[in-house]
Amino acid sequence: MNIGFDAKRVFQNYTGLGNYGRTLLRNLILLYPQQNYHLYAPAIRRNKETEDFFVNTRFKIRNTLSCCKPCWRSFTIKKDLVKDKIDLYHGLSNEIPVGMKSVKSIVTIHDLIFKVYPETYPAIDRRIYDLKFGHACRNADLIIAISESTKKDIIRFYQIHPEKIAVVYQPVNPLFYSPQNSEEVDKVVAKHRLPKDFILYVGSITERKNVKTLLSAYALLDNYSQIPMVIVGRGKRYKKECIELAFKLGISEKLYWIDSVYDNRHIQSLLQKAKLVVYPSLYEGFGLPVVEALLSETPVITSRISSMPEAVGNDHLLADPENIEEWKFLMDKVITNDSYRKSALNQSVNYVKKTFDPQKLTHQMMGLYKKVLSV
Repeated sequence: MNIGFDAKRVFQNYTGLGNYGRTLLRNLILLYPQQNYHLYAPAIRRNKETEDFFVNTRFKIRNTLSCCKPCWRSFTIKKDLVKDKIDLYHGLSNEIPVGMKSVKSIVTIHDLIFKVYPETYPAIDRRIYDLKFGHACRNADLIIAISESTKKDIIRFYQIHPEKIAVVYQPVNPLFYSPQNSEEVDKVVAKHRLPKDFILYVGSITERKNVKTLLSAYALLDNYSQIPMVIVGRGKRYKKECIELAFKLGISEKLYWIDSVYDNRHIQSLLQKAKLVVYPSLYEGFGLPVVEALLSETPVITSRISSMPEAVGNDHLLADPENIEEWKFLMDKVITNDSYRKSALNQSVNYVKKTFDPQKLTHQMMGLYKKVLSV
């Protein structure tokens, strides 16, 4: 089987959508090495994140040259798919080519943030995304939604029949299934000059991530529960507002701000070391940081809306994202009550290991590839 992939983000993005593509492809080649995987991208980068795609001969890397780079995914890639005799094309990030009749196609839709929170996107971006996402949903032979929450949004906004949408949860980087030893963890903590115990938030710092609610709840904790908090993530105006709010609340001296951590092993170390991970987001397509934290065997408190309940699998660790008192109550309980923390954590860890098992998700995806080709 010749399977083609939109690999632009595989080679050019080293966070969210890039991680999704790289992890899926590595899982596929591991369990289904007999297939041919064609990776199409307008620019190819060879580094430690992409090296294995160059080494394994089952990966066929194609530099899709085009005089109009923004158009390659929508138009110019089609001739390469036909030339390479592709049986099935998988658009890994919300898009498929226009007018592609001769090749079966699947598209992964990650989220519809621009629909749910339109005010967070410029009008021109919303229009472009709407055209591309809408075309992909209407014309793909099958849609992959990375959560039940995203599936509901696709039905809601594009009136797609539920039977055309399959939920396949986002695969998690394999390294999170193998905890690091304490020495490696301590090295990372020391590198960032962090305290022994801390609460951790990892993610972008934007309005949708709802960090202000987190800061307000943290400010209400008593001295025993108010261990330092580490906040990892980039932001602009909203981050500045969060820093100003922390100053007004009198908690600035207990906060550690880190702009970014690009090495996944360093993220894993921070997740393992944290006493508690907090993720108060208002909307997520999947909620990957929640799953990564639980695989690191650290309790997580997250929001009771969108896809987060699917990620944590445990009502005991969910809170109303806009209820400051509820966040304060749960944070205090997890930090101070050892038996509660262990019980809630064990339930969630068992859930994520079973639900997001990489072999299970990979078999599920390959089964859908074969199903589409058999129709």
